[in-house]
Amino acid sequence: MTSTIKPVTPLRQRMIDDMRMRKLSPKTQAGYIRVVKRFAGFLGRSPDTASVEDLRSYQLHLVDHGISPISLNATLTGLKFLFETTLDHPELLAKMHAVHVPHKLPVVLSHEEVARLLAATDNLKHQTALSVAYGAGLRVSEVVSLKISDIDSQRMTLRIEQGKGSKDRYAMLSPVLLERLRAWWKFAHAQGKMRQGGWLFPGLDPIDPLSTRQLNRAIHAAAEAARIDKRVSMHTLRHSFATHLLKQKVDIRVIQVLLGHKKLETTALYAQVATDVLREVVSPIETLQPV
Repeated sequence: MTSTIKPVTPLRQRMIDDMRMRKLSPKTQAGYIRVVKRFAGFLGRSPDTASVEDLRSYQLHLVDHGISPISLNATLTGLKFLFETTLDHPELLAKMHAVHVPHKLPVVLSHEEVARLLAATDNLKHQTALSVAYGAGLRVSEVVSLKISDIDSQRMTLRIEQGKGSKDRYAMLSPVLLERLRAWWKFAHAQGKMRQGGWLFPGLDPIDPLSTRQLNRAIHAAAEAARIDKRVSMHTLRHSFATHLLKQKVDIRVIQVLLGHKKLETTALYAQVATDVLREVVSPIETLQPV
């Protein structure tokens, strides 16, 4: 049985070349291509034949089928690249509009819940990876991208190479976290699961890193085992890291640097969930003098 490989159309190749020219990340490129492919499926013909009304109808179609605001805006971003950059027809997007994304406070775990969560993780590799996410405030993509050489026990830092926004930064490395990393390294090295200078958290094949999907499955299982009713994800540990530092009265600008946030406003969100900090604020009504 022979399989036929569908050739890349000239339009798709031009879009790929345009994305490569701008050095968009592989993840962004894949996302844009996926968006255009879905639009072509809706349209039933090549996207370069679309009209203003076709694009308007597509947005209505997505809304009617319950697409989330975040996914809808991501779809518009991909189509915007196609029509503005590759096709040079920005006027076709005249009737497509980004939508408001509802503001939601992040889910935060208490210190006791974090301890229960980590204790409920029975796989040492997963437990150590979750400890890094909480102890250094890292994104899940940053955790799985760590290499052994990124640990600097002299300066007590973790090097984050090409994090969000293609930026390098240093994250904090506490003594407790360093001991957990050493315990994991000794175990993995003895089992022959870690390559010299390789990934800190290798996958089943040590050549590849642990996947973000595997870590997300691990934290969901741990939350269930720990009987935590909140909606927990890997990012919950990062939220908890920032909120707990704020409760410890760490300067918010320091937290901003540790998290790698570009804008202080993003970090300031945690002040809304740090309830211990809010309770310490004295209301002006307390200082009113009787008349």
